[in-house]
Amino acid sequence: MNKNSNLQSYPRQQSYLKMLIAACFGTFLEWYDFLTFGALAVTFGPLFFPSNDPSSSLLASLATFGVGMIVRPIGAAFFGSMGDRIGRKPVFMITISIMGLATLLVGFLPTYAQIGILAPILLVSLRILQGFSAGGEIGGGAIFLAEHAGEKNRGFKTSFLQLMGPFGILASTLQITLLQGWLSAEEFQAWGWRIPFFISFLLLLLAIYFRRALEETPVFKELKTKESKTEGQLINNLRDPEIRKKMFLLFFCVSGGGAMLFFCTQVYLPIFLKTTVKLSAELVDQLSVLSTLFLVTMIIFAGWLSDRVGRKPVITTGLFLGAALIFPAFWMMKAVGTNTDNISGEGILTIGYIMFGLSFILGLLGGPQASILAELFPAKSRNSAATLPHNMAAGWVGGMLPFIIAWLNQKLGGSEGGLWYPATYLLLAAVIALIYLPESIKYDLND
Repeated sequence: MNKNSNLQSYPRQQSYLKMLIAACFGTFLEWYDFLTFGALAVTFGPLFFPSNDPSSSLLASLATFGVGMIVRPIGAAFFGSMGDRIGRKPVFMITISIMGLATLLVGFLPTYAQIGILAPILLVSLRILQGFSAGGEIGGGAIFLAEHAGEKNRGFKTSFLQLMGPFGILASTLQITLLQGWLSAEEFQAWGWRIPFFISFLLLLLAIYFRRALEETPVFKELKTKESKTEGQLINNLRDPEIRKKMFLLFFCVSGGGAMLFFCTQVYLPIFLKTTVKLSAELVDQLSVLSTLFLVTMIIFAGWLSDRVGRKPVITTGLFLGAALIFPAFWMMKAVGTNTDNISGEGILTIGYIMFGLSFILGLLGGPQASILAELFPAKSRNSAATLPHNMAAGWVGGMLPFIIAWLNQKLGGSEGGLWYPATYLLLAAVIALIYLPESIKYDLND
């Protein structure tokens, strides 16, 4: 009998829905907390970093947001190693608690006008805690779900976790938009900005309620029966040439390529449409919501497709399409919209179709990502081997993308020159993945 048959039994399939809801809800909370901070960067500027120059205040606020991205790999190394040592579930509970409490405390922070320089110091400290916990959660959640999913349709089952990033963007953006519509500018600046952080605490209580009933993964349980003492494996991973190679492939190709496309299409693109293409903020937000909803369906489809044709063909196709089309897509959107006071309905449809096309490409990277994170590495070192490169890619490759594009645009002149950076990166990642990335669909997660 297949030793994984117990993972595919009917009772296990029934319980997987419970695992999926608990894991996804917690990961959604992590993204919601993380992105709400970024969405309020303009508000935080004068409150915590007052300056005679508004641009300086905004830059200081954005830098504070960036700190959370930078420390994510540190959290990944710490919690990833802990997950190999004490189990996946305890780490799940610790990371969600740290993120939730740090976010709640942001809502209670006094401003610079009230306590002076201590205000930005406390804000940065809480942001560091947010990034630290996100490093353990984002990636660790994929391992947890993959180890509960069994062998059959693992790509499809784990793809739902990848929806939490888009849903986090939608929830944080919609909430702040509604608050700014209900409150006056003065009210929002005075106290309204605190409401999202208080709501986060209610979400934290729900997340803990769902997660307290979680079972440890069957893979880790079996590992504990084989080895009386489980240990953190981070140093051993870096010493092992085969694991080190796969960590690089995960960092540069799978997670790096996904982060490059995510930040390019979900973070930089709306800025480009508002500032370069000159579309109204309301129209951009509407198009972004529609393209994000399409992305949701594409992620699920790509996860399902990867169960049929393999993870590698889906991922490499996404990388090659991204490399080939990212530059022309932005160029076409600029050509359609720039210097047009009243853009035609046909022009809006063209931009919408292009945004849907970019979401299609991003979905090809996102759908199989959670499953391949787990499949590339052996059980005893999986948590640390997967979470560190995944968070390095998200925090450093993706997180730095908008800044690098803007800097290259300035150096090269124009508004598209910087896009050669993601196009070149994706092409290189595609070639490396095509040659070296192993197919992992049939990998036994208990090994």
